[in-house]
Amino acid sequence: MSARILTTEAPAPGITAEPVPAKPLLQVRALHKSFGGVNVLRGVDLTVNPGEVSFVIGPSGGGKSTLIRCINFLETPNAGEITFDGRLLCREEGNVFKMEPERVLRAARSEMPMVFQHFNLFSHRTVLENVIEGPVMVKRWPRDEAIAHAEKLLAEVGLADKADRYPDELSGGQKQRVAIARALAMRPKLILFDEPTSALDPELVSGILDTIRALAEQGMTLIIVSHEMGFARRLADVVHFIADGTIVESGPPARIFDNPDNPRLATFIRSILH
Repeated sequence: MSARILTTEAPAPGITAEPVPAKPLLQVRALHKSFGGVNVLRGVDLTVNPGEVSFVIGPSGGGKSTLIRCINFLETPNAGEITFDGRLLCREEGNVFKMEPERVLRAARSEMPMVFQHFNLFSHRTVLENVIEGPVMVKRWPRDEAIAHAEKLLAEVGLADKADRYPDELSGGQKQRVAIARALAMRPKLILFDEPTSALDPELVSGILDTIRALAEQGMTLIIVSHEMGFARRLADVVHFIADGTIVESGPPARIFDNPDNPRLATFIRSILH
């Protein structure tokens, strides 16, 4: 599938218009993050275009989850730049690393919610209450409007009959679909997935993959950290391989999986496919 979105401007008479690539939705430049003196991200560069499905793959401990947590500021980067939807959210000025005020970061985060490995639902609230939390508390929607939107989303993910249930009454796959509905309730421009199937029993994985595939087919911009290599091969527009805190190689799935340029990537592919 191709997620490249093009725009055109009115040409002068007699001149054929050339398609103009849309501006990136997300740009990450020279991003660094360390924990306790350990450098987890070492100058990561990443560009994501509107409507693009990007997979981030790589060995455990390579920095995959830290990268997407830094993108929406669940973790605070130590250096670098992040530009989202045309707004520079963090940057370096001279030797000083600066971030936008928390209210600005919070607003940006609401436009790029994350779906977590372990769901992160509020156990003391019903499914419906979990889904309307963001629209009501963060975006200040009227409650009735948030409920109507949440009920529609729950129907779309196959959970219309679970609105009054509590998370402990659901299967792992159902919890993850609630988490996806909760992210969609924010009407986001980008959704970040952090290993969305790794905590699920094998028989529940396909349902979540089908839900994510439907989002991609609707044109949603997605960044997916995943160990599901077959899924990445089928769905991705771009695959980014990260190891030792840097993106070693990026490209279309056919090249990444079948003809990698980097020896470290080639070794990783051989290890997971055999």
